[in-house]
Order: sequence, then C-alpha cells, then structure tokens
Amino acid sequence: MTVRTRIAPSPTGDPHVGTAYMSLFNLVFAHHFGGTFLLRMEDTDQSRSRPEYEEKIYQSLRWAGIDWDEGPDKGGDFGPYRQSERTEIYREYCQKLLDTEKAYKCFATAEELSEMREVAKKTGGRSGYDRRYRNLSPQEIKEREDAKQPYTVRLKVPLTGECTYEDGIKGKVVVPWADVDDQILLKSDGFPTYHLANVVDDHLMKITHVIRGDEWMSSTPKHVMLYDAFGWEPPIFMHMPLLLGRDGKKLSKRKNPTSIFYYRDSGYLSEAFLNFLSLMGYSMPGDQEVYTLDELIKAFDPKRIGVSGAFFDLQKLDWLNQQYIINTIPESELWNKIHDWGFSDTVMQRVMALCHTRIKTFGEFMELCSFFFINHIPLTEELLSPKGIPGDRSAFILQCIIWSMEEQENWGRAGIEQASHDVAQAFEVNHKKIVMPILFTSITGKKQGPPLFDSVDILGKDRTRARLLAAIEFLGGISNKKLSALTKAWQKKECHDL
Repeated sequence: MTVRTRIAPSPTGDPHVGTAYMSLFNLVFAHHFGGTFLLRMEDTDQSRSRPEYEEKIYQSLRWAGIDWDEGPDKGGDFGPYRQSERTEIYREYCQKLLDTEKAYKCFATAEELSEMREVAKKTGGRSGYDRRYRNLSPQEIKEREDAKQPYTVRLKVPLTGECTYEDGIKGKVVVPWADVDDQILLKSDGFPTYHLANVVDDHLMKITHVIRGDEWMSSTPKHVMLYDAFGWEPPIFMHMPLLLGRDGKKLSKRKNPTSIFYYRDSGYLSEAFLNFLSLMGYSMPGDQEVYTLDELIKAFDPKRIGVSGAFFDLQKLDWLNQQYIINTIPESELWNKIHDWGFSDTVMQRVMALCHTRIKTFGEFMELCSFFFINHIPLTEELLSPKGIPGDRSAFILQCIIWSMEEQENWGRAGIEQASHDVAQAFEVNHKKIVMPILFTSITGKKQGPPLFDSVDILGKDRTRARLLAAIEFLGGISNKKLSALTKAWQKKECHDL
C-alpha cells in the first residue's frame, strides 16, 4: 500500500495555525513511509471562499516550510484539487445514495428548522432536525418537486445500534447511532457539504490515512457510514490532539493570535515555528526538543503522537526561536535577517513619512516609532481608561473595533477609521476623547505618536488584531455572559446601555 495523506483547508479567511499543524503531521507521516502528501481546497462555501484566501494558504504554508506533492497549483493524477471544480462528481455519488435509499430528500424550511430548535429547547429533547421528511412516499416527493420546493439531501443514519471504528491514535471508538443526526450531504444550491465531498474525494484520491484534529471525531461516524453506504473500504482515521490556549480550551482567534502570518510578521523563524508545532502533538525519543523537519521525518513513529490536548505555549516558542537564532544565524548575518524582517527600505519609507515632521532629533526616532518593531506593547490602566471609563467598558469598545473591521473586511487605514467612528456612535461616547485614546494606547502603548490610522496600515491586520486582543486581556477580558450581551447589542449597533 502506498501511503497517501492530505490536508484540505477552506479558503475562507486567514490561514490558521491549526492548518499548519495538521499539514505538518500529514506531510511527516506520508514522507516517513515513502508516500504522498497532497493539498486539496475545500471551497464549496460559495459565499466565503475566495481566490485571495487560497493564495494566502499557499504563502503561509510555504513560509512555514511545508510543501505538498499534489495540489491545485501543482496538478497530479487525481485532480481537480478544488472541490468547486468537482460538483458534478458529488451530485453523481449523491444520486447513488438516493437510489439505494441510503439518503433522502428533505424539504424542511428555515422556519421549520427554527421551530424544531425551539421545541427541543422547551422539551429538553434531542436538538437539531427531527427527521420529519425521512419517510416521504415517492408520490409525496414528486408533488413537492413539481411544486418547485427546494430541498437538501440528508444521510439516512440508523436509529439504533452503534458505530464502531478503530482510531489510529485513540484506539477503539464506539458511538451510538442515536447520537448522530441525519447530516445534510447536498445543500439546496446543489453544492455538497463537507461530509459528502470529503468522503468522495478521499476515496477517489486514494487517501489511506485521514489525519485531522480531535474536533472532527463527532463527524467520523457519519463518514464511516458513508464509506459503508458506498461499499468502500474506509481509510485509517487518526485524530490528533487539539491545540489549546492558556485557558485550556480550543485555541480561539477571540483570545489568541491564530493567523500564521502573525508569527511571520512578529519576527519568528519559520524553522522554529515548525519545530514548535511538532512539539504540540509529538515527542521525539530522548525528549529532544530542537530538530529539523528532515530529522523529524526520519525518526517519526506514530506511536509517539500524544492523546491529550497540547498547550500552545508562546514562551516555549520564544525559547525555541532563540535557540534557532543562536545556532543557525551567525553574528555577521544577524542584522541582515533583522533588516529583511522589519527594516526594509519599503517599510522604512512608510515609517519615515509618519515621523518626518514629528522628531526634533534622530535620537527621538525609536522613542516615537518603537511600537512598529516590538511585539509586547507596554499598557497601563490609566491610558486605557480615559475620562474615568471603566476597564470593562474599554474592553467592550476594543472588541467592537475588532468586529467592525471584520464586518468591513478592511484592516487598513480606512477600515480602522470607520470602525472607530462606528463604535463611538454605538456606545454614544466622544470619538476624540474616549475611543481614540483607548485605541491609540492599545496599538502603540503610548499617549501620543504618529498618526494612528496610518500606523495600523503599516502594522497590518495580524499584529493590529493581536494588540487589540492583548489590551482586552490586560483589562481583564470579557466573560462569556458579557460577550453574549455585547454581541446582541453590537448587532443592533446600540451598546450605550452596557
């Protein structure tokens, strides 16, 4: 058997560290056993998938030192490697499931689904779809189709019994079918869901090992059933430990910088970053902590993959990066590396435009502009709470700044300027005296300095977002209860009562 593994990210946003994490272990597993590692784009979400996000996936993985053997940009014998180019294949296989009564057409409307959720809340019953369209007669289905009623196609999951499969890391897994819903396979727009496309593609692309995060374990019974429904041999499933934040919960972009580009732009070496990710789910013999990708591939043993979640410890990453700086960069080359990272002529020309009329001596340059080149911004409650604004209210304002820029999909000069005005209006506070001081301090750690909006344009999305998150944490964070209230208020753009 030729080992074949894959990574299948969705090009719907910034490349997540989890994508690099899973890519690394799929690559290492395949190449250790002399196999093939491929990249597939799961771009069936037509409302969110974009070519620029696909390009960012390529850029981020290549920066991290991860390459693939087959993919949309490289080709291969099992293409196309974009799911949006394979829709006819999915419809064909979905029809086979309908023909064998392994799936059924569901005509549930959005209103009906909402009603089902409300009933489940009140009765304490099973949440989700109640299977009301599971047993329609052929005549009833024809009448609804003739009436042009939209429908989805759902998997007909057994009502009794258990799903049993052997996980390559966890061992034997048993899940009652009663806990598995009738998953949608084909959406009303004719595009497949992750579950159908994933299984069909993995089979047709001859994937032998599906290596993915623990969060997908709840989906595995549906995938096992689909393999059985098609009469196919399933691959070996291997569920890797989750990346955890300091709170012990799944690494979340709400509390952590999760974009791969943040680590690139913050001055980490790609070799150290990749080494760090490998430590999240694996232990080398002799507790070796510093090693190259080639060394990891050569020594790899699947039995040494961890079972419990792995803490994404940035102090560990800092330590590793220091080891790589000391041991791989000669003194004579250090300035060249730092120059290329943050002091290139292109960057410095932009910084000069902001400080040209604001410094009296050259010696004031770093005092004024140091925040462009450091990762840890000094914060004080005094500057983050102007005019006696309580700390939690300042945190609310910063969170809404993030939401506003996400809604605009604009993290540049215009985006943050618009966000600051939107937030001032939503909270009914003075833009210049309240919002701007809080925002300025969060980004620069200072009371005064270069123009804020232009500075954000230079810092970029990932470092800007990380600084806003750090300021929120410095102010005590936002509890889930308060976050829920803030979310509802922000949706109405009426936050003044919080």
